[in-house]
Amino acid sequence: MNKIKGAVVINTDRCKGCDLCVVACPYDVLELARKKVNASGYAYAQAVNAEACVGCAACGTVCPDGCITVYRMKVEEK
Repeated sequence: MNKIKGAVVINTDRCKGCDLCVVACPYDVLELARKKVNASGYAYAQAVNAEACVGCAACGTVCPDGCITVYRMKVEEK
């Protein structure tokens, strides 16, 4: 049986650090960068617990600026 694994890609240059994706993620995959900012001066979202992502796309759905792309991959269980 195959298992679904997710991967989150964030366009950090467009992210405004609104924190909506962090709150929406049920698996605590994302958080705002603490000491990093993008070219516009915003602390951007980043995947800190990427291995926990299941590809539910809740983060991408709530992002008002369309900065988040979620990929789903099938992983074979051994």
